Amino acid sequence: MHAEHSNWAGSLTYAARQIHRPASVDEVRELVRAGTRLRALGSRHSFSRVADTDGDLVRLDGLPKTVTFDHARPAVTVPAGMTYGEVSQQVHEHGYAVHNLGSLPHISIAGAVATATHGSGDANRNLAASVSALQLVTADGELITVSRESDPARFPGMVVALGALGIVVAVTLDLVPSFDIRQDVYEGLDRATLEQNFDEIFASAYSVSVFTDWSAPSLTGWLKRRVDEPDVRAPVTWMGATRADTPHHPVPGMPAANCTEQLGVAGPWFDRLPHFRAGFTPSNGDEVQSEFLVPRAAAVDALRALDSIRERIAPVLQICEIRTVAADDLWLSPAYACDVVGLHFTWVNDTAGVLPVVRSIERQLEPFDARPHWGKLFTLPAETMPALFPRLADFRSLRRDMDPDGVFGNAFVDHLVG
Repeated sequence: MHAEHSNWAGSLTYAARQIHRPASVDEVRELVRAGTRLRALGSRHSFSRVADTDGDLVRLDGLPKTVTFDHARPAVTVPAGMTYGEVSQQVHEHGYAVHNLGSLPHISIAGAVATATHGSGDANRNLAASVSALQLVTADGELITVSRESDPARFPGMVVALGALGIVVAVTLDLVPSFDIRQDVYEGLDRATLEQNFDEIFASAYSVSVFTDWSAPSLTGWLKRRVDEPDVRAPVTWMGATRADTPHHPVPGMPAANCTEQLGVAGPWFDRLPHFRAGFTPSNGDEVQSEFLVPRAAAVDALRALDSIRERIAPVLQICEIRTVAADDLWLSPAYACDVVGLHFTWVNDTAGVLPVVRSIERQLEPFDARPHWGKLFTLPAETMPALFPRLADFRSLRRDMDPDGVFGNAFVDHLVG
């Protein structure tokens, strides 16, 4: 991890004048009332400038770590600055789970929600879809609570909001009964097999990821199966690939000790759905990331389009992960009203060398209406956003109502969202 004035990979330095770490919600309200341009800073896992500001940043991990359960719903209300790793153990001890997790548990809950971060699974929506209520400090310094029930018309625009509507200080998440997962890795998945059996492959488990470096002829499949599923057995061969008998890291050459347990050993959801252990450096750590999400129906054609520029992608790529995400109703979500496939790229930590390749990928994916992940590196122009995000005009209206003076804006949001 790097100094707080940069993201955790050290690939981006924030322009903020000052970083505050309030110890209470009242202190957050005082900071907002001071009239300074202000942005919330999560776990610093974004590679775009979505969290940056020419004003001040506010870290929320200093707020009291009070976790409150509503067993009737069931749901849990958690401080915005807590990470999924910090909350998950408590949720599990009460007999619950969240429906899915991202690749790493190190990310803050509010930051992941605000940018529509996701895991994988045909039936699994992104992490923000489990949010049923938000507590946020608005532009006038007031603390309000909004929920699906209290404001059903606007709430879908307030969850994935890029930090542009206020400082979220607490999040309420819907819960499901706790469950166990076994994780198996399969080596030698043929690219033609992936294309010909795409739907069957991604329906093979509760959560499926396929990894490629766009140079090797074969791919690797990571299958995370619920142990309460009717047939949880992991065959020795699957889709022509062979079950690994040693642990793997998604990035070739990196230590597998950093990853959650594999080889079919069952464990609780929070210790299997992420690829990485909470106590270890996630991914490579020295990297830049991009992600584009294409409609599920266009996934195979999109992969073929990228295969045509593999010689450009491979030299600056560490690994590419392919995942599926179910549709949601959140206005700025890349999965809004459409099942999508995420094409995630972990690059070498050389933004200048990576950007031309990102632009090439964007050109290849343009016919498929690929939506960017807001927290990753992309170069798509602002004029493309209304077509990609059909509720953008509604979000702009919501933003004018809630933050007419742009207290929570920044160059990134002001330019791309308007």
